[in-house]
Amino acid sequence: MTHRRWFTPWLLVLPAAVWLVAFNVWPSINTVVLSFTNAKPLGGGHFTGLANAERVLNDDQLVDALVNSVVFMLVCLPLLTMLPLLIAILVEKRLPGIMFFRTAFYTPVVASAVVVALIWGWLLDDRGLVNGFAQWLGVIAAPVPFLTDRWLLLFSAISLTVWKGLGYYMIIYLSALGNVRRELHEAAAVDGASAIRRFWSVTVPGVRNTMLLVSVLVSVSALRVFSELYVLSNGTGGPGGRDMSVVMLIQMYSRGFSGHLGYASALSIVLLVITIGPMLLLLRLDRKAA
Repeated sequence: MTHRRWFTPWLLVLPAAVWLVAFNVWPSINTVVLSFTNAKPLGGGHFTGLANAERVLNDDQLVDALVNSVVFMLVCLPLLTMLPLLIAILVEKRLPGIMFFRTAFYTPVVASAVVVALIWGWLLDDRGLVNGFAQWLGVIAAPVPFLTDRWLLLFSAISLTVWKGLGYYMIIYLSALGNVRRELHEAAAVDGASAIRRFWSVTVPGVRNTMLLVSVLVSVSALRVFSELYVLSNGTGGPGGRDMSVVMLIQMYSRGFSGHLGYASALSIVLLVITIGPMLLLLRLDRKAA
């Protein structure tokens, strides 16, 4: 009877396997195939060889998008790796009213990214609350172009991403801090170690694997940023379109009935390559540290 039911495990995994092939494996293969064509949304196009790759190498707009994505990652990575850990250490303590602060830090996570970006856009507009309040105080004479200057727009989006991500990564660190042995902190305190020393010598080594996980998640999310820049720039990509991310560029080329799906697919492969890079680098650094 057991021999006749050898197929039972395969039947159990079949729905998940079909889903994986239909929505992950096949789209990935199709993207690679399309990157060698001039396909349109309403037509399959024809084979063009390395024409899209040559276009990628000569695309100035892609260079700006890559710079924006890399700057986004380099700023978000240290902030969203360390700040949530510090916040998690603070809210981990069992103090009266601590649940209020945990909820307050986590609330932005459950809010829609588009809605939050719209609110930030209203706040940072030339006639928004931030500029209006600063002018009322006499700190500035003219509105600060948070949403119309290339670099100010980029860092405004970074600030939004950091603010919205703090609570999410705080929760991850809270679960990791529960596995750090209290005896180690007590022993270090008995030996005269200060709170800062205990943080670097006990807490950080205890959550090192979690820090690596958070670093990878932050890097991938930063390189794939879309909503923040899209909404804050009203879909224009900032002045001259120079604040576009790689995902925004892919979306621009693939939308509409006359979209260039072949070139958008080539850009998707570029995004895959630059996303894998930081992950491999972080894993290598972690192995050296170990």
